[in-house]
Amino acid sequence: MSLDLTRRDLILADHLIDGRWCGAAAGARFAVTDPADGSLAAVDAAQRALPAWRAKPARERAQVLKRWHAAILAHQEDLGRLISREQGKPLAEGRGEIAYAASYVEWFAEQAVRANGEVIPAPVGGRRLLALREPVGVVAVITPWNFPAAMIARKIAPALAAGCTVVGKPAEDTPLTSLALARLAQEAGVPDGVLNLVTASRAQAAAVVDVWLADARVRKISFTGSTPVGKHLARASADTLKRLSLELGGNAPFLVFDDADLDAAVQGLMASKFRNGGQTCVCPNRIYVQDGVHDAFVDKLAGRVAALKVGPASAADSQIGPMINARAVDKIARHVEDAVAQGARVVTGGRRLEALGPNYYAPTVLAGATPRMQLSCEETFGPVAPVFRFRDEAEVLALANDTPFGLAAYFYTRDIARAHRVASALESGIVGVNEGAISTDVAPFGGVKESGYGREGSVHGLDDYLQIKYVCEGGLG
Repeated sequence: MSLDLTRRDLILADHLIDGRWCGAAAGARFAVTDPADGSLAAVDAAQRALPAWRAKPARERAQVLKRWHAAILAHQEDLGRLISREQGKPLAEGRGEIAYAASYVEWFAEQAVRANGEVIPAPVGGRRLLALREPVGVVAVITPWNFPAAMIARKIAPALAAGCTVVGKPAEDTPLTSLALARLAQEAGVPDGVLNLVTASRAQAAAVVDVWLADARVRKISFTGSTPVGKHLARASADTLKRLSLELGGNAPFLVFDDADLDAAVQGLMASKFRNGGQTCVCPNRIYVQDGVHDAFVDKLAGRVAALKVGPASAADSQIGPMINARAVDKIARHVEDAVAQGARVVTGGRRLEALGPNYYAPTVLAGATPRMQLSCEETFGPVAPVFRFRDEAEVLALANDTPFGLAAYFYTRDIARAHRVASALESGIVGVNEGAISTDVAPFGGVKESGYGREGSVHGLDDYLQIKYVCEGGLG
């Protein structure tokens, strides 16, 4: 990759196993020619490193994470450029993602020293009852392409803070950012074998992960990605009863009531829908606007969307970059074509931007969307905002919840009673009320229904990497 970085050695293309960078051409370093062999070697290394790492005082683990946090921020520009080049998001978003990723490392460095246990009042004399919180063991993390820094930090940081060791597979489309972060983790003092990454092509990904699924030494899987893959991981983990954290697909509704501040609602939608070109699991996929403000909202939204600057990540003024690959653009085009064929109206956009390259699609607003359209029941994962019209609160809640998914939901209203009612009624793990930017390291992130289970971030984010051991001490009387 031709890329102007201050540190060229952050561009890596090998596996990281037991502290060594090794690949098919690694020669004497430790040649790995089969990703499955690499997966097994990674588990071997993680298992060997586990006793010493889990025995290390929590404050010492925290200090390692704090050094990693500092190193990430010190290289924010290089890492931001790397993300932009391999993933396609504008450079400003790439820089922002690095800061977001670093925030999770800092947060869990602080949480490492707070994994407190309990002393339980004994029912009889002469005993002491303890509930201890211990690391689950070796953790396998599998991350997606759309946030290659944030997702791996959000998983690895709590695992290391808890005293677990890690084997990981970054997405085949965006491995370089993850490998660069691993290099900085090494330099921050993460011991050999504590963090191991195995890369693989899409065709070989199953060979990597299947080894971990079958290996009883891997006690937990943390995955962000599609619901079908998450279901496969759940089924395949059953034989060894691994713990699972699954952040899966979404179909987020965005509700705008008659009494909403329309300018604020448009601004919130722009922030949540068009971040990373709409390629986020929490971006609104269905926009419901009440009759009384529907037309005014569509006009305001279309003006903002039409003004978005589309271009390569390297262009300083780009606000929307290319989609991740040709398959993504094909799906976007298919959804728009299906909607138009069923009566939707293109207000702005609605076309490929082939003059820019094969993976660009114009930011789009569609009016007249209906539940029959493909974009109503499938994530578009692109810069398309379909607007649905609704009459009343009961109707829109039924529409919003009419999906097997439940990751994120948003709504805008100035009625405080409605705000409480709707927030309670929405079947979603995350709800933004008069707010479109909801992600933060200090809040629990995760879904309900077929959007998965487990939470990342917040004080709850450490729990998924810890297990409780009950100890009964007798003979003390």
